[in-house]
Amino acid sequence: MLSMNADYVPRIKLMGFVSYKNPWIHFKRNTHEFILYFVKNGELHLQENGVAHVLKKGDLLVLEPHLDHEGTRKHTCDYYYIHFEHPDIHPAPDRPLSLLAKQWIMGESDPAGKDSNRQLYFPKTCTLTQKKSLHHMHHALGEMLQLYRRKHFNRSLTALKFMEMLIELSRESLFDELENDSPHTKSYMKVHALLDYIHEHYAQKIISSEIELRFECNYDYINRVFAKLTGLTIMRYVNQVRIHHAKELIEATHLSFGEIGYLTGLDDPFYFSKVFKKYVGMSPNQYYKQVHEKE
Repeated sequence: MLSMNADYVPRIKLMGFVSYKNPWIHFKRNTHEFILYFVKNGELHLQENGVAHVLKKGDLLVLEPHLDHEGTRKHTCDYYYIHFEHPDIHPAPDRPLSLLAKQWIMGESDPAGKDSNRQLYFPKTCTLTQKKSLHHMHHALGEMLQLYRRKHFNRSLTALKFMEMLIELSRESLFDELENDSPHTKSYMKVHALLDYIHEHYAQKIISSEIELRFECNYDYINRVFAKLTGLTIMRYVNQVRIHHAKELIEATHLSFGEIGYLTGLDDPFYFSKVFKKYVGMSPNQYYKQVHEKE
């Protein structure tokens, strides 16, 4: 498992696709950048720093800089390759992957929607077996290759697409680990789905019966699990998300407080003011004056 600081976008040095119809063996080399291989068909036999890898259809491998790698056996093979640089990638902490997965869920649970955990964890090597995952990977790599071969700013777009691919790969591997980890896995997964739901629907009415129906769970139970993972009950979390967005609207617009309350799911003006003061420590009007006095 590798850990990457997601504040920085990788720099693509080289990308391509090769198809060897006759048996071929990889040459020996030592590079200054990372190299990602994804095998479409056939087999790619490699060793890196003495560690052997046999890559088959759906297999992915990330080679690290300044380590010798070379082929170990001839074989036909179709594969994508991406050479890239990044200022902050290193081996992930020596902790159980299940713990990293749970920390990732908690890192995504910030009511303000901030990336409190900026580390992205993705596997050094893995196998994509599900048809959906394979199709998504082929599509993403094909799109990246088309962008890479065009002119102008397309290497930058390719790098952003590559970053998106790594994020999806990270999420998928951590989800897989959670699914296989413990009897509480389903609850953790539902909490993660509920977090997404809240951030998408905070401006609408969110009630316990709707949560039970949508997530097929007992509300009191999922509320306890939610509080254990995030430190907040569901409704308190919902209101924190709403107030965060209300603060953004007060800072960036001149909408009335009634309009802001409506846009953030707190459409009763009195209730909006009450909740705002509870979470911010001052009324919406006081907050507006405080923010705009600095301008």
